[in-house]
Amino acid sequence: MLNRSLTLKLLPLVIVLAEALPINSPAYGQIIQPIPQQPESFQERMRQQQEERTQQTQEQLKETWLRQNLQQQQQQQQQQDFTRQRQELIRQQQFRLQQQETRLQQQQFTQQQQLRIQDQQLRQDQQIRQQQQFRLQEQRRQQELRQQKENL
Repeated sequence: MLNRSLTLKLLPLVIVLAEALPINSPAYGQIIQPIPQQPESFQERMRQQQEERTQQTQEQLKETWLRQNLQQQQQQQQQQDFTRQRQELIRQQQFRLQQQETRLQQQQFTQQQQLRIQDQQLRQDQQIRQQQQFRLQEQRRQQELRQQKENL
């Protein structure tokens, strides 16, 4: 509404100036030229939209980078956890193997001791038998000697 009334008031002035100024006058060219505000405002809007799109793109890229970085950190953490668990399992297996080896060594030692004890017992038994045999032989010899004396 305000623009229309302003236009109606300025229109007679423009007509008077257009008739008063010659067409090749520099002032005539200045009056006739369109006001360059619209193209600038359009260009400004385009520039702002481009900046907004650029900013949105940068924010999306940043979000994507942060998301990927977080995923990568999570994957690294999972890998480290897996590695720790695996190392712990290996350590436990090695510990069990060492325990089994220790038990086997103890069993072998015990078996060797038992074998030594058995061997000692066998020797003692042999010695006892030999002694008994010797005594028996001695007794027989003594008896034979007595009989021989008696028979004489």
